[in-house]
Amino acid sequence: MDRAVFVLYRLIEAALRLLPLKLVWWIGRALGAFGYFVGVSYRRMVLRNLGIAFGGEKSPRELRRLAREHFGTLGANMLTSVKIAALSRERIRALVEIEGIEHVAQAHAAGKGVVGVISHLGNWELFAQLYPILFSCPLGTIYQRLGNPHIDAAMRENRARLGLELFERKEGFQGAMKMLRGPSAVGVLIDQHAGDAGVWCPLFGRLASTSSLAAMLALRTGAVLIPTAVQSAGPGRWKLVLDAPVAVETRDVDVLTARLNLALETQIRRQPADWFWVHNRWKTPTPKFLLATYKRGVTGTPTKPFRIVIRSSNWLGDAVMSNPAVRAIKHGRPDAHVTIVTPAKIADFWRTVVEVDDIIPIEPRDTVFAVAKKLRDRFDAAVVFPNSLRSALEAWLARIPRRVGYPGHRRRWLLNQIFREKKAKQAKRPRHQVHHYLALAEFIGADISGALVAPIDTRKSTIGNPRIGLVPGAEYGPAKRWLPERFAEVMRAIPAEWVMFGVAKDREIADAILAQAGVACADLVGKTTLAELIERLRECDLVLTNDTGTMHLAASLGVPVVAIFGSTEPELTGPLGDQHTILRKHVECSPCFLRDCPIDFRCMKLIESAEVIAAINAKLTAR
Repeated sequence: MDRAVFVLYRLIEAALRLLPLKLVWWIGRALGAFGYFVGVSYRRMVLRNLGIAFGGEKSPRELRRLAREHFGTLGANMLTSVKIAALSRERIRALVEIEGIEHVAQAHAAGKGVVGVISHLGNWELFAQLYPILFSCPLGTIYQRLGNPHIDAAMRENRARLGLELFERKEGFQGAMKMLRGPSAVGVLIDQHAGDAGVWCPLFGRLASTSSLAAMLALRTGAVLIPTAVQSAGPGRWKLVLDAPVAVETRDVDVLTARLNLALETQIRRQPADWFWVHNRWKTPTPKFLLATYKRGVTGTPTKPFRIVIRSSNWLGDAVMSNPAVRAIKHGRPDAHVTIVTPAKIADFWRTVVEVDDIIPIEPRDTVFAVAKKLRDRFDAAVVFPNSLRSALEAWLARIPRRVGYPGHRRRWLLNQIFREKKAKQAKRPRHQVHHYLALAEFIGADISGALVAPIDTRKSTIGNPRIGLVPGAEYGPAKRWLPERFAEVMRAIPAEWVMFGVAKDREIADAILAQAGVACADLVGKTTLAELIERLRECDLVLTNDTGTMHLAASLGVPVVAIFGSTEPELTGPLGDQHTILRKHVECSPCFLRDCPIDFRCMKLIESAEVIAAINAKLTAR
């Protein structure tokens, strides 16, 4: 296949060399314009890249016009580069206007080499033909082999025919450094995605992995950095622009690389249609698109965000347990803008999380298509916490480029970055649900080392009787609810300002407890919004609760919790932190994770009122 493609390349090359250069230019321009309409995926990439660079400066109509101009210019430059490779020195020199050649002359007069900071601007292949014509000193360029070995050999032959020495990247840079220690010039491309080895620094305000090679060569050899571009100047005409040298005022290669990106941006702005926009310059790396654990890190201050949307769990407790992962994701890169998509009923919880930049509430009436419409074409990556098919479908329909989540529920085809946890080789203790979310955050590059720092309770102790919150319900089902009469016994035994919390469906349980307790209690069951619940929980000295979302909410606010567990497993979903007390009787059928107990409710009946009273008093005494 490589040889067949090479034969086709040679046939096209032979045909083009028979035609006048201007005709080749116009044919290339026409083919490029045609490519704009038929190359749908490339057109989308170009429009996306132009949106990143100029989205705040140009209208959508202007961006589309610029994209069409780019395709035409690219086609013309690529086709003419084949023709130019066969032209004489005199013909090539006559095609190009020169600007800034004095910068190179001054560097050579001082006995210094020049690092030509080049990019895929205009007819970049013309650079290889033109430099040996202009300068009589040693000249070289660093290149990377093409995938097709036959075409690669032909391209190397074309580039070297006038005296340009080629240094392959994989063979190291000793030859290039040796050349640069005297009056010479070496061209180095800086505008390609550099992967894990690159420095993450802004280009048009958006972080991009950038090769530090040009900066490194200059610092090690004392060479002068001169941004160089071959711009289009009309049909079959070009202009070589050598900008003023970039000042080397630092020995920090990363800082200098960031400055070179700014110089490149200046060149692109002069003639934006000339740059190679059909390249994923702001590539989202796989799997770690967060940058906290990258060895080179980030240099410079990005001004444009990397937009991450996180699909929240539907239950309050699960949402609270995913909060450490959300915080880790936010701190995973300095340009992260985090939006939470959440059921409206728990949106107020996410409003308390300072790391969340924006919230998109889902109303009960919203279909999957309605949610997708709210998200469409707004985000760079989606992190899907729930394991449901619907949550993944929302991100897929929204056309979010990177969609991350766990497999399962027949949704693999909707995600393009799937996290499969390694199976343990031997039985271990159950892992808390919070680690389920943190593992996903770590998978995409977050640093989770400090994610589980428990909130500190800095409130002053209440003067007089303590204020104790009571949460007797559990939305999951009766198997998680302790006995009403025993809650009443605890209330009678402990003098306190009791405040009862719950949703409207807890009304029957609340009334039974209040009737049996016979003590004063602020009854807020079914009477608070989530925002009001959060404020009232903050006023409590302690919360007595079943395994509920409110339990996790109180713990996240730094309020000590005494939690009663029955059908569920505290090692999986217990409150996090040493300041909490968990009461649980492990019987032969626990944990069953059932909503209703099918037998005698023994796990809950074995927890006596006296144990709960003692646990509360111990907490209050310690406080």
